[in-house]
Amino acid sequence: MSSTHVTKYQFNEVIELLNIGNIQLAEKKCREAIDTHPDDETMLGLLGAILFKSDRLDEAEQCLRKTIALAPSFAKPHEDLGLLLFRKGDFEETVKVLRKAVNLDPLLDVSFFTLGKALGNLGRGKEADEAYEKSFELSPQRKLMAQGLALHRQGKFREAENTYRKILETQPDNVDVMRLLGLVVFTGNREYEAEKYLRRALALAPDFVDALIDLGNVYKESHRLEEAIECFKKATELSPGAVKAHFLLGSTMAPASLTFDAIESYRKALELKPDHTGAYLGIGHVLKTVGEIDEAIDAYRKCIELNPDHGEAYWSLSNLKTYKFDDQDIKNMQERLDNSAMDAKSKVSFLFTLAKACEDHGDYDSAWKHYDEGNRIRRESEKYDPVYTESIHEAVINVFNKGLFEKNSTAGVKDESAIFILGLPRSGSTLQEQILASHSLVEGTSELPYLSRVAISLNRNRADGVNYPEAVRELSDSHFMKLGNDYLEYAKMHRSADTPYFIDKMPNNFSLIGFLHLIMPKAKIIDARRHPLDACLSCYRQLFAKGQAFTYDLVEIGEYYLQYQKMMDFWHEVLPGKVLTVQYEEVVTDFENQVSKILQHCNLPWEDECLTFYETERPVRTPSSEQVRQPIYTGSINHSKKYARHLGELIEVLEPILPRYEHLLELGK
Repeated sequence: MSSTHVTKYQFNEVIELLNIGNIQLAEKKCREAIDTHPDDETMLGLLGAILFKSDRLDEAEQCLRKTIALAPSFAKPHEDLGLLLFRKGDFEETVKVLRKAVNLDPLLDVSFFTLGKALGNLGRGKEADEAYEKSFELSPQRKLMAQGLALHRQGKFREAENTYRKILETQPDNVDVMRLLGLVVFTGNREYEAEKYLRRALALAPDFVDALIDLGNVYKESHRLEEAIECFKKATELSPGAVKAHFLLGSTMAPASLTFDAIESYRKALELKPDHTGAYLGIGHVLKTVGEIDEAIDAYRKCIELNPDHGEAYWSLSNLKTYKFDDQDIKNMQERLDNSAMDAKSKVSFLFTLAKACEDHGDYDSAWKHYDEGNRIRRESEKYDPVYTESIHEAVINVFNKGLFEKNSTAGVKDESAIFILGLPRSGSTLQEQILASHSLVEGTSELPYLSRVAISLNRNRADGVNYPEAVRELSDSHFMKLGNDYLEYAKMHRSADTPYFIDKMPNNFSLIGFLHLIMPKAKIIDARRHPLDACLSCYRQLFAKGQAFTYDLVEIGEYYLQYQKMMDFWHEVLPGKVLTVQYEEVVTDFENQVSKILQHCNLPWEDECLTFYETERPVRTPSSEQVRQPIYTGSINHSKKYARHLGELIEVLEPILPRYEHLLELGK
């Protein structure tokens, strides 16, 4: 058998493996062929392409240059090397190599297109335009794609979508366009369509790493964390050098309670890209949750070193609650705020950080000035409608009457494992979670988004416009059972301890108590409550990563508290005894009795470890993570008094309910 014949056979075998997405075996077979045919330029070029696809750029470059030395008139390795050099950012060398590629084969439209991008990066606009035009002549569809990308970048999503669809009419198997179409429809919150297009692209190209990462992102943003992790893991297997895949894997594992796995993924991203500020920020957040505060501080400080305008890194230090900025830090932040043309997001982070720093130094008027400006800017980017909130709550009250509960008295899954802590943010829920999670029978899983997700699932595929909560009226026992099991299945991936009970402390679940009772009637519910002025002010002083859109305007916060009060009063009326209200001020001033009350409500036996909750080692994923690692203290009671002169509007809004809480102001004195 001739050498040439064997190499051709092995070449076809490698191509087939690539077509089915088995890159690792393809590389193995390729190397086996090269072992017996070390100077076969076809197999060497193919190996270079495989290494490039796997983001092993240095190995790929070495292999492609050897291929070119063996076959200087072979256009394909020149093209692959040019694309690789462009990825590395070496635009001068990219131009040199790709000019050689298009001289060898004037029909390489991808080479002309990338040549145009490289020339554009070098500021050689006229030459770049010529290269683009040549690419568009060779591939009119590429011109359409370029137009679609331009529209996409400009935020003209509908026009971009129409352009991508036009390309697919003549190129129905163009996986690049399928991916772009998936991305553009996802911007319109059409995640099911996005998933469809990305899955179709992957069916045609199983090793399409970018599409795999994008599909993982769709799952991540839709809270389908298990599926997202699967995508990102596969992407890292197909392309071990894909920094983005490792980074996103870490940022998905963290909320999925895979804390230490998240740390490893972030570390891998930093190993591959030591200046990745996002990975430093992410690992800082995760280190904070496990109590590794010094390491978290180092990570945040590294972010600031790499990008002094990284406002979120400054806020992350401030958000440790126990970290104090010195005078030089405050001066540096003020200078950046005054002199830098930074984006609104970073500006808000700096303002909140400066506010906290001024507060720590006892300068409450300056602190208020920064809080007020930061909240005003953040509110401009939030989509919050207080009228809509009120209308939804009214609809809930109309649906979840005593008659509905009597009619469905036997409904729901009888599982007893879930303990819900809810209420308003910054009202002591993390403290109560830490107390309960210190019990040997209970695991804390942080804030889970699944109860609202299960409720909203009732809206799907309703042509008649009947949605949650009205759709609940149509459900039977089997439906309630399924919805309860759906929630438990979602929550399962966040559980790592073999305990009979777990905690979901999503505060916003307070409006879903009736729905929760119907799908899981044996679940325990605790309302973590705090004096209205202190609770609302604490929300106003907190910069949330996402959600809680009502917290950036004092009047809206006050109105939201009134809505919360109305809903909790309603639940106590229609479901008497279902919810235990635990007042933060009473917890910190009458600790042992309050712990006993909480344990009794959850049918848990007494354990002394609940009193020494601050010694419990577990990840805590909320802004209070460091505060709950300290013994009980009363310093936060009546904190709003320090800002009393600024709270006139809030006091006026809350005036109808403030008398109910007057007795709490005497506690802790």
